[in-house]
Amino acid sequence: MGEVNLQGEDDLLTADIWRTVLKKLPVDALARAACVCRLWHSIAGDPVFLSTRFKEAWKLANIVGRPLSSSFWRDANLSRFAISHTVERWDTVAGLAVKYKVHVIDIKRLNNMISDHGIHSRKRLLIPISHAQMVEGRTGYIEVDPFAKREVVVLYLGDEEELKHRKVDAKIAERFQKTVIDSLKKSLHLDNASVHYYLLMADGDIKKAFSQYNEDLRWERARCETGFSFRSS
Repeated sequence: MGEVNLQGEDDLLTADIWRTVLKKLPVDALARAACVCRLWHSIAGDPVFLSTRFKEAWKLANIVGRPLSSSFWRDANLSRFAISHTVERWDTVAGLAVKYKVHVIDIKRLNNMISDHGIHSRKRLLIPISHAQMVEGRTGYIEVDPFAKREVVVLYLGDEEELKHRKVDAKIAERFQKTVIDSLKKSLHLDNASVHYYLLMADGDIKKAFSQYNEDLRWERARCETGFSFRSS
């Protein structure tokens, strides 16, 4: 793969300019653009760039998650999108086809179903999307469905959308909390229980937790210097 030398052209063709140019290309053309030179490859193959272009192309409000392969962004068409439907005991495949205005065979194909009776062995079904307008303005979640055995951009509608938002927010908060706890454990050389104690005392404020720990440490050292051990008192 050739390398473009920009130094002899008064730096007119910088990475930022090429990024602006490549934004004008259709998403499915980025794979070919990535083969032109190393600079184009670094831009057209960048996960953030691809995610942004994908979101813009489909007019999504947001896209959550990363696909297993970057080719997902370039190869995605409407068949890559699906609506999440939580299966209720009264649901039938035919009924869902009428409700969402799609064909029965398309629901079965998307969900890797042979028989209509398989619906009640699942917690949810993926519903194919027939019009691109249904995607616009929504948040898409990249997921690998274990039953459908495929990676899709899942849309959650109504109450399910709110529930999905809460789950994602909770997961982010959980990861952040774990990061904070791990950081405090390394910085303060404390175990999990002690870190949780100081965070609880500080109402979750990291700076206050540090201050409280340092204050306790100074107090213990002062006690030791006067001949009284904190632990033996």
